[in-house]
Formats: sequence, structure tokens, C-alpha cells
Amino acid sequence: MTTTNGPHRAELLMPAGSLSKLKTAILYGADAVYAGTPDLSLRTQSAFTLEELTEGVRFAHSHGKRIYLTLNLFTHNRDIEKLPKFVETVRKVGPDGLIVSDPGVFHYLKENAPELELHVSTQANACSWLTVKSWQAQGASLCVMAREVSFAELVEIREKCPDIKLEAFVHGAMCMTYSGRCLLSNFLAERGANQGNCAQSCRWNYKVLARTKDGLDVEITPDNKDDYDFFLEEQYRPGELMKIEEDERGSYIMNAKDLCLMPKLDDYLALGIDSLKIEGRNKSEYYAAMTARAYRHAIDAWYADPKSWKPDVYLRELYTLQSRGYSLGFHEGRLTNLAHNYDRTDTVGGWLYAGAITQWDGDDMIFLIRNPLRAGCVLELLSPGRMEPVRLRLYEFENAKTGEVTEKVAPGQGRSVRISATVFHNEEQDDLKTLLPVMSVARMETELSEDRQTLLEGNLISLDMESGLRDNSDARPTVKGKAHAGKAPTLGLDSCCGLGCNGCLMFWNDPKYAKARETLKTRKIGEML
Repeated sequence: MTTTNGPHRAELLMPAGSLSKLKTAILYGADAVYAGTPDLSLRTQSAFTLEELTEGVRFAHSHGKRIYLTLNLFTHNRDIEKLPKFVETVRKVGPDGLIVSDPGVFHYLKENAPELELHVSTQANACSWLTVKSWQAQGASLCVMAREVSFAELVEIREKCPDIKLEAFVHGAMCMTYSGRCLLSNFLAERGANQGNCAQSCRWNYKVLARTKDGLDVEITPDNKDDYDFFLEEQYRPGELMKIEEDERGSYIMNAKDLCLMPKLDDYLALGIDSLKIEGRNKSEYYAAMTARAYRHAIDAWYADPKSWKPDVYLRELYTLQSRGYSLGFHEGRLTNLAHNYDRTDTVGGWLYAGAITQWDGDDMIFLIRNPLRAGCVLELLSPGRMEPVRLRLYEFENAKTGEVTEKVAPGQGRSVRISATVFHNEEQDDLKTLLPVMSVARMETELSEDRQTLLEGNLISLDMESGLRDNSDARPTVKGKAHAGKAPTLGLDSCCGLGCNGCLMFWNDPKYAKARETLKTRKIGEML
């Protein structure tokens, strides 16, 4: 796996909302990370202390990676007095650059800290080559393009601005407002979106109410909803009615899907975009690992053989993440109806974050639990260095502290289990520790109701259609007549995933599988039989 950038290689820039997320992102292939402190970045939930931030910078630099700090809030008068202290702190920490959105803050830093490399944040709304040139003239070394910029516009900007680095978002949550400059959260929840405290009011459930002219409220029920049509009409567009549809869950008229440009990643790499950015500082270590892993391998594969590159295998990995559904965003210039989810705002995915390796104790793995596990479950341990996971079926769980053995275990209070080396039948221990270093994460398949399975399949079809990978006539999710079940601890054919984990109990003990066991001895865990 490539871990450093050569000339003209795109940088994979990952979010780092905490020290552990920073380390996870770097382990799984980030070239650079961006982080912030609560006071002066657009994430008031930042989990970094000054000491952790300093350690994070040291960790990144010791691995040959870069780290940028965010100073991208829009300042009010009360914020200005904090700037001298912030500059003093930044000089102590020693990041590779600062991400700034406020022109006044940019000017202040150029005057008071001219040695710092400055990047223009997406919140600055750079949508044209003229704006990029303006920032370049003021001393910016990189400009993060607004999410509203289409790929065609980006091509022209790259052509007219060859001497400044350009950065584009390729994955993560999308905001319904202009580059995130929103007052909806302030109005409804008294939480300032441009001060790093957005309540995401655009994703709330809004209910349609009807009222007669004499002031009587009409309750809309399944019995009478077909008697009414509901529309929005904008003041200066009379007659242009926007129909509002609602079900028993309500209506989500402003709920954007998540951005995923993996289907078009080759276009951005061929264009020579300098930095490919992933959103999600408040997401989990698992999210950091999964997105970094998928995009790292995809980027390296394109540079190795651009003509044969295809997104399919990497998209399959991203599909396993919990998401609101994926969209190409503004890639084609305008959002389509496929870019929004009007039915619901919750995320859905077929896999859960099972846990992470926190230590190798001799030849035993210490595994931190992140979701409930039960006897018979199959874990997929995700190696930073390869796409094929190491599959492992567990039948009991030994508490790492007390030694107590149980058939199920739940997360909480840092609860960890010890996984004995004996369960890895055919892996050399030294190879295993290299393949699965400390901080490697694991996932497990989860059971989905028919409703959520339909939603998930619809989300996947939607991105395929938007990307041109599927014809509209194929857009009919096929769902079994029962809930989708993950790998369960039951006997019989349904208990085996057939993908080559350490095996079912009956596989290792039933004489009729003797030949298969001999075959498996020549394979590594995770290889299909």
C-alpha cells in the first residue's frame, strides 16, 4: 500500500475529531488529517485537549504525514481577543497549515504569523477561478472548493489557477445551505451553525398541518389524507406549487443524502486535484478507518493502472457504512431528486462497528467491544494493508481483565475481551500482528428489518442510477419476505457464510468435513474455499 505522495499525487485528507481518530485515520492510509480545538473551529464538540493536539502533531509527523488545524469559524467581536493566544498555541503545536474562512482572520494571520501556511476553508464559498485567484494573491497556498462547484467548473478553475493547490470534498455529509452558512439552527435551537454548534435542523421531522379559514385545525390521518393535496408556494413564483408528501413518520423536506464521489474519483485524480477531503470529524474511529481504507486503496489502484481502474470493489466497502444514502452532490452541476431523502433522516447500513484491537498481549489479541456480541457471531477484522478482511467466528468471550468466560458481551466502561491465538488456525502470529496492528477495527453484519433492508437497497440503487451504473428500469429493490439476518450462531447451511473464517464448530469436528479441513490448512483466514 502506498503511504507517501510522489510528485502530483493527490493527498487523501481525513477528519480527526479526537486523538484516537487521528491515529486510526493515519493507520488506514491518510496522507494528512485536519483537526480543531473547541474555541476557534467549526466543531465545538472537538475532543482534543492542547496536550492531545500536540501529541497528534508529533504522531502525524513521526509517520511522515501532515496535519492541519481549523480556524474556520466566522468571528464575532468576542472572538478576536482569542486570536493572539491561538497564534501562540499554534506556534507551539507546529501544524503544517491552518484552515481559515474569515477574511479578517486570514489578514490577521498574514500580519502576525506570516510563517504559517494558510488554506482557505470551504466555508469561504470559493466557487470560481476569480475567487481562487483573489485568495492566492492574498497569500493562500490552498483553496478548498465549495461543495456547490461542479466538476466542469473545477476543470476550468484548475486550468486558470495552475499555481495554487486545490482541494475538493469527495465524501461525507452534505449541508442544505450555501456551503454551510445557515441560520436555521440559530432560529430554531439558538445554536450557531457558523460558530461550530449546528443542531442540524434541516434533518428534523417536519409535520404538515392543515387549518380551515375559520381557524379549525384539521388532523391529517391515514383515513383523510387522500382528500387533501399539500403544496408550498414561494411568494414570487405564484402557481409554481411544490408538493409536500408525508407519511406516518412525517416529512424530511431538507434532508440531503451523504456525498460519495467514489464513482467519479478517477476524474478528480486525472484532473490533478491536490487534496481529496473526507468530512466527518464527529464520526467514529470505524468511519475513519473504513473511509480511509477504501479511498486509500482506490487512489493507489488508480495511480498503478488508471486505464483498468473501476470503483466497484471500493464502493462495496463504503456501502457497508451507516449512511443517509449516497449522492454525487453537485458533480454534474445541479442536484437531482436522487440527492435528497424525503422519507426519513436516520442512517442505515448492513454492518456495525464491532470493536478495535487495543493491544497484542503476547500472541493474544485484546479487543475493545463497541457493539454487543454473542456466541457464533462472525467478525471481519479489517487490515489497513489489504482489502480482504480476516474473518473470525467466536463462540465465547473471555473478559480481558477478569478472565470470566461468557457467551455474550456488551460494550461499556472500556470492556475488552481476550481473543486467543488458537482461534486463528492457519495464520502465523508474526504475520497476523503485521496484518492487524493495534487500532485495527472490526465489523459485523447486523440484522435488518424488511423496511430498513428496502431503504438500504433503495439507497444503493439511487447512487448507481445517478452514476450511470444502472438503468432506471432496474430500480426495483428486491427484498426477501423476512428480515435480513446477519451471520447467526445456528447449525445447518444458514450458519455458514462460506467466506472462509476460522469455521463453525461442526466444521472442525464432523468427520464428513475432514477433506475440507485439509484443504483449509493450505489457506489463510479470509480466503474463500
